[in-house]
Amino acid sequence: MKLANGILLDSKKIEPPKSALSMAKRSMNESDFAHYAAVQMYEITYSSDGLLIKGFLALPPASEEKLPCIIFNRGGAGPRGALTPETLFGSAALYASWGYVTFASQYRGQGGSEGTEEWGNGDVNDVMNLLPLIRSLPYIDQDRLGLIGGSRGGMMALMILRQLSLFRAAVTIGAPTAFHLDDPSSHIHTTFGKFLRPDMDFTTEALRRSAAAWAHELPDTTPLLVIHGSGDKRVAPLHAYHLGIALQKAHKPYKLIMYDNADHVLAGRRIESNRDIRWWIDHYVKHKAALPKVGPHGN
Repeated sequence: MKLANGILLDSKKIEPPKSALSMAKRSMNESDFAHYAAVQMYEITYSSDGLLIKGFLALPPASEEKLPCIIFNRGGAGPRGALTPETLFGSAALYASWGYVTFASQYRGQGGSEGTEEWGNGDVNDVMNLLPLIRSLPYIDQDRLGLIGGSRGGMMALMILRQLSLFRAAVTIGAPTAFHLDDPSSHIHTTFGKFLRPDMDFTTEALRRSAAAWAHELPDTTPLLVIHGSGDKRVAPLHAYHLGIALQKAHKPYKLIMYDNADHVLAGRRIESNRDIRWWIDHYVKHKAALPKVGPHGN
């Protein structure tokens, strides 16, 4: 019998790596580090499309009130893309320290998950199938959900937003959004092509993953923060510019931040970018602020 989607089947606590704690202590003030050190991280197993998928749940310090929730979509492909304790405590644990229950999926085919790895296909289902699990948890405020995705995970976040309007805000970081306009010899173009089955048409599948081509279909109620580095060699900055232009034409609520000379992982700009991400998510998710004005002179 096939399991329903989003059933929590197992959880195991993960201790923070000493290297992550040491780095956080050097870069955070005393109060922020105290919240970070108090985060509880669990590896979870849940059901998605009949597969057993690995993921993670990061819990902030205990609260008597219901907590907002973030889904974080990792980037990368192959074994090197899978989340590790080090990468988890640089992303999901950080968001949890801000006061958000945070989920992250390993996606099918990697990190101990069943199935074959896909790239903008069944893996998107693995993220969406976290939602029944989120709905089952009484300590989560179902009216305060946010979505963050880096690189491939940002592409997936946009594909999810094309289908759902329940997120109060979203953030993409270095996301590929314009395969149809990209150089066919580019790194991201080549990576994407490796995951297509022989029966898939390249042009059709490229457009399906190119949010710049269907930005008008994104929800009017989910403010989108688009972050990119102008020195990104993996996903060209033009992806972000094309998406920004499309969002502007469609009068969607968004903000584009291009960090000068920053690379794909925003090395050297992490403190600044995390501050921008936190403001966006806190403003629209945690505090449920009104939607920003849109148009040429919007805020």
